[in-house]
Amino acid sequence: MGSSKKKRSTFAKHKRERDVEEKRRLKRERKQAAAAERAAARDGDQAHPIVPSADGEYQADTIAPSADGEYQADTIVPSADGE
Repeated sequence: MGSSKKKRSTFAKHKRERDVEEKRRLKRERKQAAAAERAAARDGDQAHPIVPSADGEYQADTIAPSADGEYQADTIVPSADGE
């Protein structure tokens, strides 16, 4: 009888540990992405946007540079002053 209670508490403990590890991993990825953006801004480069994929992983968008080495957005957004 005591065995099943211990088994449940062990499963719960392992689940909590997995949840904590997942949370730490996601936080580490977010911090790395933010650091990469800061470094790119500091170096004068345009940072690649980081977006979550369907499985929750953060990955950089795949934007290839144009022939002159500049990164181009797929759409052009007009500025606030209409130009």
